Amino acid sequence: MKKVLLRKLLVTIALGTVILIWVIDWLSAHTETSMSHLSVEHQRELVEYGKEADLIYRKEGELGLSNWLHEFQDKEKTWAAVVKSNIQPIAGSVIPQKYIDEFRIGRSVEWKIHLYFEYNPIMEVPFLDEKSHLLIQLPQRMRPGVYLTFVDILLKVALPFVVLCVVSLVLYRHVMVPLRKLEHATKAFSQGQFDVRVSKSFSNRSDELFNLSVTFDGMATRIGKLIYNQRELLSDLSHELRTPLTRMDMAIDTIENGINDSDTLTRLRYESNNMRALVEDTLTLAWLNNESPVLNTETFDLAELIQVICDDAAFEYSETRLNVELPNNAVIDKSSQQALGQAIENIIRNALKYTPEHSGVVVTLKQNADVYMLSVLDFGNGVPESMLSDIFKPFFRVDKSHGLHVVGQKRGGFGLGLALAQRQITAVGGKIKAFNHLIADSAGVGGLQIDITLPKR
Repeated sequence: MKKVLLRKLLVTIALGTVILIWVIDWLSAHTETSMSHLSVEHQRELVEYGKEADLIYRKEGELGLSNWLHEFQDKEKTWAAVVKSNIQPIAGSVIPQKYIDEFRIGRSVEWKIHLYFEYNPIMEVPFLDEKSHLLIQLPQRMRPGVYLTFVDILLKVALPFVVLCVVSLVLYRHVMVPLRKLEHATKAFSQGQFDVRVSKSFSNRSDELFNLSVTFDGMATRIGKLIYNQRELLSDLSHELRTPLTRMDMAIDTIENGINDSDTLTRLRYESNNMRALVEDTLTLAWLNNESPVLNTETFDLAELIQVICDDAAFEYSETRLNVELPNNAVIDKSSQQALGQAIENIIRNALKYTPEHSGVVVTLKQNADVYMLSVLDFGNGVPESMLSDIFKPFFRVDKSHGLHVVGQKRGGFGLGLALAQRQITAVGGKIKAFNHLIADSAGVGGLQIDITLPKR
């Protein structure tokens, strides 16, 4: 089975988790970087402090600058100083001019601030002469990353929690919505709605749940058909039993009154035999319908079996010709001699029974590489085309009042013969079909032809 649902879950969960981790890591790094710089307002404020110190130093000298530094430190609650950047090389060292020009004592206001340091960094604002520098330990109020902890919790806890909840909800709905449909269908089926089906509502899927819906529909179809057949079988059986039971009651009344005891006992025995045959055939039919057995345990000669059946039938129906065309042998493997024999006997006797006297029935067995083809043709009145598919239904009989071929009458005419034959042939892996056969050169004379296809193995 294609594990489509498993692949969907793997892609959604595994790939989704990797993407989520990557996105969270990128967002965390990007957010931390953006929070590690001083705000534009604070950068501008520090630069203004540098300009102010430079102006006071040029106008008031070191004394005025000293007073300004004291006031500034008290105001910002931090440390500040002004230094020179003279670099004096020793021991013949040579310092490139570029290094001297770009030398920095503290951090530029535009540089990134390390948010995880416990102390605030020293910021540097150069004077106009670029030889003096205002050094300021960054005031606490200007320190960036105040909301770093909150943002970390939001990105590393809240965001994955929300995303995973949404993914779980989507996966839950993807799995549970069809399961709920199956639940409702099962509940409806258990309440007697045997026509309920669900696979059509799964037509947009192609995963294990769709296969489950198809399996459910197959189960529902089979169980519904079994229940319907059982109800119909019980209804028909009860209807068929009423007539012989009524006759038996009448016969018992006759015996009690001492009238025609011998004839009445014969009638009772006849009706009892009919009822026994009816019940046995009905039980066999119910077993075939319910169990759908596969009968494939025997190997025998099909031609010999058909010949024995035809000999017995010809003796019973001596007034009707029985033309048999069989090969010398026809070995069939993995079949059931009993089931197949009963089915073929029902069909041949049915044909003989409803073929006019002095007419004939033709039984032909042919074979090819894989199958045997058995044909039974009678020369009765045939069956109306609209009823050809019904003759294999239990208790079905064509109305004799219309002068038509009466199908399926066996031991009193219960209409079980062809129904049993069809199911027995199906149980051995064969197929059966019926159609009206007309002979072109005989003025439309023909009858019912039943073809049986049986696998050799």
